[in-house]
Amino acid sequence: MGTRNILITLIAAIAIVAAACTSASDREGPGAGVQQKVEIAPAFTVPTEEGQFSLAEHLASDGRPLFLNLWASWCFPCREEMPAIDRSSKTFPEIMFIGVSVQDKRSDAEKFVEEIAVTYLIGFDDQNDVDAAYKPLGLPASYIISSDGFILERIFGKVTEEDLAKKFAQYFDL
Repeated sequence: MGTRNILITLIAAIAIVAAACTSASDREGPGAGVQQKVEIAPAFTVPTEEGQFSLAEHLASDGRPLFLNLWASWCFPCREEMPAIDRSSKTFPEIMFIGVSVQDKRSDAEKFVEEIAVTYLIGFDDQNDVDAAYKPLGLPASYIISSDGFILERIFGKVTEEDLAKKFAQYFDL
């Protein structure tokens, strides 16, 4: 194949990839006009101290958007952000908050929860289903999920009350 044919093939491949990316990002999700790729939140059910939490049941019966925070007892940024998430859960009762322990031993996670004393719902990813489905790039990792089950935003790293207030205002009429 000559240099010219290789160049034409390369340009055509770049154009195809660019068109595919543009097509995916031009679809609008349920995020107050924010352009994004529409992604349905993976369903999960986790045990909690009160019983269990099911994303599907929550979406079908509660009607509130969800703030999902993935954490572990060994994660120092998780320890730092959880009090801010707890205060935000009280500031924004129109949003359901759940923290799910991932990549952790249940006994270590339970000790951590008792020590940190947050009041929002805590779940335990005993089967590693949530970790596998949401694929965090590290911990902490958080997901803002609309009331109709779409991931509006993935947040990797520690969040503050101010961060959450800005993000919630971007997506919801609060």
